[in-house]
Amino acid sequence: MFTYIIHENGQTVEDLLRDKWRLGKKLVHELRMAKAVTIDGEPIMWKEPFEKGTKIEFAFDIPASNYTPTDSCDVKIRYEDEHCLIVSKPKGMATHPNEPTDNDTCMNHVMRYIMDNGGHYAEHVHRLDQGTNGLLLVAKHPIAKSIFDRMIEEKTIVRTYAAEVQGNLRTDSGTINAGIGKDRHHNTRRVVSPTGQHALTHYEVVNRYKGTCVVHVVLETGRTHQIRVHMAHLGHPIVGDTMYGARETASGDYALHAIQLAFMHPFLDEQIIVKDN
Repeated sequence: MFTYIIHENGQTVEDLLRDKWRLGKKLVHELRMAKAVTIDGEPIMWKEPFEKGTKIEFAFDIPASNYTPTDSCDVKIRYEDEHCLIVSKPKGMATHPNEPTDNDTCMNHVMRYIMDNGGHYAEHVHRLDQGTNGLLLVAKHPIAKSIFDRMIEEKTIVRTYAAEVQGNLRTDSGTINAGIGKDRHHNTRRVVSPTGQHALTHYEVVNRYKGTCVVHVVLETGRTHQIRVHMAHLGHPIVGDTMYGARETASGDYALHAIQLAFMHPFLDEQIIVKDN
C-alpha cells in the first residue's frame, strides 16, 4: 500500500511504530497480526535493526469510508502524496455530512476523487466551518489518520487563516486565551465562557484600511467558530459575520480563509508548506 525509507541506522519496526509514529497499541497489534510490514514481500522481525535507507513496505486491509461519492469532484487538490490530500474547500460547502441526506459536502467530493484513483478510504483530519473556505487535510489510510490526529492535538500542524475584521486592532499582534462554550440562547452560536473549552488564538495584523484591518490567525486549538468568537470578543468581528455582531455586507457573507497548512511530514520526514490562493 505504501513504502517507507528507514531514516536512522539501527531503527526497528517497533521503534518506528511505537516511538516515532506513536501509534495506539490496538493498531500496532493489528499490523503485527496481519504481518503488514515486509521487505520484498517477506515479513520481517519487528525488533530487527535496519540500516538507514532500507525500504520497507506496508500492506494491510483498509476499511472503506462511508461517504457517498459525488458524480464529479469539484474541489481543488492543492497537495497529494500516498498518505494524504490537502484540498481547497469552497465557501458554503460543509466539511462532512451531518445527515444521511447530505451528499454534496467536501468529503463527498473527495471520495469521488479517491475512488476515481482506485482508492476507497478518505477521512478529514480537522474541519472548516461551512462559511470558511480554504485548506483541509485528508488522510488516505488509517495509519496516516492516527498520526495526523495526534499531530493536531499536539499542535504540530500549523493552520493559518486570513480574515478582514471590523475596526483597527490597537496592537499589531497578540494572543487570545479565552474559553469557548455553547450559547444557551442560540443553537449554533458560541460564546467566550470561563467554563468553556480551552481556546488559544494568535493573530497578526498584515494590512490596515479605513475602518477594517486584515489579520493572519494561527490556531492552537480547534473549537467551533473559534476565530469568529475570539475576534468578536476583542470587539473586532469578522466583516459580514452578523452572527457575532458585525454589520451585514452586500454579499450577506463573511470572509474567513484557511490560507496555509504547515507540518513536518511523518512519512517523508520533510517540511510541507501548502498555500491556498
